[in-house]
Amino acid sequence: MKIEFDRGRHDRAKIGFVLLAMEQTIEDDMFRLCPPGVGIHFSRAPMTNRISVATLGAMAVGIGDAATHLLPDEDLDVVCYACTSGSVVIGEERVFAELKRGKPMAKTTCLISSVMRALKTLRARRIAIATPYLAEVNAIEKAYMAARGFEIVNMQGLSIENDADMVKVAPRTILEFAESVDHPQAEAVFISCGALRSIDIITELEVRLGKPVITSNQAMMWDCLRLAGVTDRRTDCGRLFQDH
Repeated sequence: MKIEFDRGRHDRAKIGFVLLAMEQTIEDDMFRLCPPGVGIHFSRAPMTNRISVATLGAMAVGIGDAATHLLPDEDLDVVCYACTSGSVVIGEERVFAELKRGKPMAKTTCLISSVMRALKTLRARRIAIATPYLAEVNAIEKAYMAARGFEIVNMQGLSIENDADMVKVAPRTILEFAESVDHPQAEAVFISCGALRSIDIITELEVRLGKPVITSNQAMMWDCLRLAGVTDRRTDCGRLFQDH
């Protein structure tokens, strides 16, 4: 019998994500936002449940090790480190080097890169940021984005230390918290952290605020798809996906 081969179920693109070991939200969100014909694949890097500058910085080597397990016998179109706070603590240059060590042929990105690319696409420079983080993590993220040309007009955190608690913050709380963090001078609101269920409230929050809302997971999938050459738009996840 002659065997006929095609390009498989994922003939448009293959994207890999390196997650934190205890991550519970991102996989669901990526499957929810993924269009037909795109394959998404996940690996996990060692990490404690406590989110602090020290624990985030300690996981750098684990990023590259985890990336090697993403379709080890095939190439990916894009590989992404899926942690906002880890991206700013470790730094994009080191993150990209680790991802390249694991998947040398893939385009590289990380969550903070995706967010900043999304904000620039929306032409938003003055930003209000809502996070679940401790003050020490907020300070690094604020400085990181400010050094890259963004003016942070307001930034507030919920001072949650454990990722297991971040994933349980109710979407209604995220909505009300982000609305309270908005500022009259802000051109967009950014809800930081892949653990938060923020994509559930983007549409309602944009209606309330009358301005774009960027969330970590929304921006990450948008960025990965665009890097992979997939330009599908959708109307249920904010102006970013609808207009760009």
